[in-house]
Amino acid sequence: MRIGRIAGTVVATIKHPALAHWRWLLVDYLAPDGAPTGDYVIALDAGVGADQGQTVLIMDEGNGARDVLGDPAAPVRTVVVGIVDAIAWEKGELEEATPAKTPRPRVKRQLGKRAS
Repeated sequence: MRIGRIAGTVVATIKHPALAHWRWLLVDYLAPDGAPTGDYVIALDAGVGADQGQTVLIMDEGNGARDVLGDPAAPVRTVVVGIVDAIAWEKGELEEATPAKTPRPRVKRQLGKRAS
């Protein structure tokens, strides 16, 4: 697992059918101190509803990512599996990881199914 910050969304007109109904996000990896590393990845939003600027938890391992999506044949390696609220460093201080926003309504859906 890694921590990253959502930089934006990725749009593709032609996709593998297993990935067609998922949001694709551009994620900047973060160093342990919270600074961007300069590395990035395209990850699928696994139903968490992450928005631009939010700090997220990323699963970067193919078998686990396919398990999260519920499709053992999906051509996917990286998924966003959570939104990070705060990070506690070794010194014990708690740092807010994502700027406070008005919460947007969550859409309930089954993994692998498109919300209507």
